[in-house]
Amino acid sequence: MPTLIVLALIALTAAAYGLRSLMRRRARAALREAPLTEAQREIIRARVPIIRRLPPELAQALEGRVNLFLDQVQFHGRGGLEVSEEMRLSIAAQACLLVVNSDAWFSNLRTILIYPGAFKSRQRRSDGFVVTEREVVRTGESWARGPVILSWAHSDAGAADDSDGHNVVIHEFAHQIDDLSGQTDGVPLLNPDQSFATWARVFTEAYERLCEVTRRGERRVIDPYGCEGHEEFFAVSVEVFFEQPAALREEEPEVYTQLSALFRLDPAEWR
Repeated sequence: MPTLIVLALIALTAAAYGLRSLMRRRARAALREAPLTEAQREIIRARVPIIRRLPPELAQALEGRVNLFLDQVQFHGRGGLEVSEEMRLSIAAQACLLVVNSDAWFSNLRTILIYPGAFKSRQRRSDGFVVTEREVVRTGESWARGPVILSWAHSDAGAADDSDGHNVVIHEFAHQIDDLSGQTDGVPLLNPDQSFATWARVFTEAYERLCEVTRRGERRVIDPYGCEGHEEFFAVSVEVFFEQPAALREEEPEVYTQLSALFRLDPAEWR
């Protein structure tokens, strides 16, 4: 008899869990299909002008993803900052631009911390048995499995100028996309029709070209900060892919092609 009771309890627990999971999937599906309110839509268009370039079908898809993002992620102000709806919508729209037409999602992210401006962070480096720590000033950080930490001043300014190739929100969420592979190393989870060997060749060669021209004091469309490592090269390339797509396609056509395949987007053709 006790064994039957235990089995019955296990079955009931499994059924309850399955029902909650089903209800959650249905709720998420409903959010993904729901449009934003007109007021929310106007806030995003005003704060994030790059969104105005989206073709209608992508603009509609973005709204559903913004709904999902806002349902999943909690925003917390730091340094006395009070988080407003405008802040949440602006950051969510910029982040969801990276997943507007793909199956990727920020599954591990639950928290975003927002400072009024640049913030201090402790950086730890290891060199053999020697470990050093130093305090650095940052405008954004992305941690594996979250949180993402942002300066609102830089996030707002980066969104407002949508053609300078610099966007801190896109940069940090590119790191989140990168981390979905299990480590932030400049090689995200590729789509089935993409080749790892091709990706590695294209990005390694482009990284080396950038570092070479940077050593000579020259500038290219991809920011020299990309020379800090392959993970940073990926993130700054994603910034340029969205904000200066035609220039990236002309200067680094293979990088553009790989990012276009990854995100299933062709922003150089957006009007």
